[in-house]
Parts: sequence; structure tokens; C-alpha cells
Amino acid sequence: MSATTTIQQLNRELADKIVSEAKRDPQSPYLGKFVGIANGDIVLIADRMNELGPRLRQAEPDRSKTYWIEIAPDGSEVYHIWGGF
Repeated sequence: MSATTTIQQLNRELADKIVSEAKRDPQSPYLGKFVGIANGDIVLIADRMNELGPRLRQAEPDRSKTYWIEIAPDGSEVYHIWGGF
């Protein structure tokens, strides 16, 4: 398994944990937010999508090692985006 594949898996696993928490905890800090993940770590929690790109690139220039999710304010919907910024 390549290092990039391992990082992608770590990012995906962390995103799944964040989503699970947001769905079961009405006080979760992730509800209604965009969460940026790079190299298996949360690197930002933002109110607006336009904050993601620059901050994710600053944390990790290699887009294949980044991931972000958007969680609805009530946790009912989650959008997963692999890289992209």
C-alpha cells in the first residue's frame, strides 16, 4: 500500500468518525460546518466553503492527501469531497 493510499484511508476514517459524532451529538462543533482534513488530521473547521481551498492547500499542497466534508446544521445530510481544492 502506498503512502498516499494510507493517508487517503486515514482521511476517510477520520471523516467517518466526525460524521458519526455529528449525527449523534446535537452540540457537535461540526454541525453546519465545513471540515477540512489533511494527512489524517483535522486542519480546519470553517463556516464558508470559500475558506477551505487556501487553508487546505496551505496545510497540504498535494490534493490527493486532502479531504473535506460539509455537515448539515442538523446532521441529516453530509457531503464528502475527496480533494478538489
